[in-house]
Amino acid sequence: MSEKNTNHESAEQTVVHDNIGHTDSILEETMKEFDPQNNSGEEMTIENDIDLDTFKARIAELEGEVKQAKETTARANAEAYNAQKRMEQEADKSKKFALQKFAKELLDIVDNLERAMENANANDPVAEGVQLTHKALLALLTKNGVEAVDPQGEKFNADFHEAVGIDADAEADTVGTVLQKGYSLNGRLLRPAMVRVGQ
Repeated sequence: MSEKNTNHESAEQTVVHDNIGHTDSILEETMKEFDPQNNSGEEMTIENDIDLDTFKARIAELEGEVKQAKETTARANAEAYNAQKRMEQEADKSKKFALQKFAKELLDIVDNLERAMENANANDPVAEGVQLTHKALLALLTKNGVEAVDPQGEKFNADFHEAVGIDADAEADTVGTVLQKGYSLNGRLLRPAMVRVGQ
C-alpha cells in the first residue's frame, strides 16, 4: 500500500464526531430542553433579542387588515346583490310598461268605437260589428294589463281624474258626469278620466 493511502486512512480515523456520546437525537434533546418538566426555568434555553411586543403589534395589525378585508367583501357582496335586485326590478318594470305608448294610442280607437255605438241605430247591422270590434279590443287591452277607470259617483281624486267642468246635480267634490273614461296599465295611470265635479 502506498504512503499516500496510509496517510488518508489515518486522517479518517482521527475525525471526532460530536454526537457519538449522545443517546438522544438533537430533536429529542431540544424538546426535552423546552419541556417544563425537565427545565424549571433556572437554565437559559435560548438567548435572543426578540421583542414580543413587536410581534404582538404586527399580529394585531394583520388581524385588523383581515377584519377590514372581510367587511369590504361583505359590503361588495351586499352591493352586488342590491344591484342585481334593482336590475331585475327595472327589467320587470320595463316588461310591464313597454306597451304604454302603444296602449295609449289604442284608447283613441276605443273612444271612437264607443261614440259610434252611442250614435248608431240599434237595427243597423254595422252597429253589431262595431260592438263586437269594441268588445274584442277591450278584451285584448285587459289581457295586457289595461283596465278602465270609471269613477262615476266616487270622490274626486286629482291623481286619477281630470276635472273639465262642474256638475250641478252632483254632490260637492264628487264625480258627477264622466265625459271620457280613464285607463290604467298594470296599476299605473295611463290616462286620467275627464269628469265634471259637484261644487
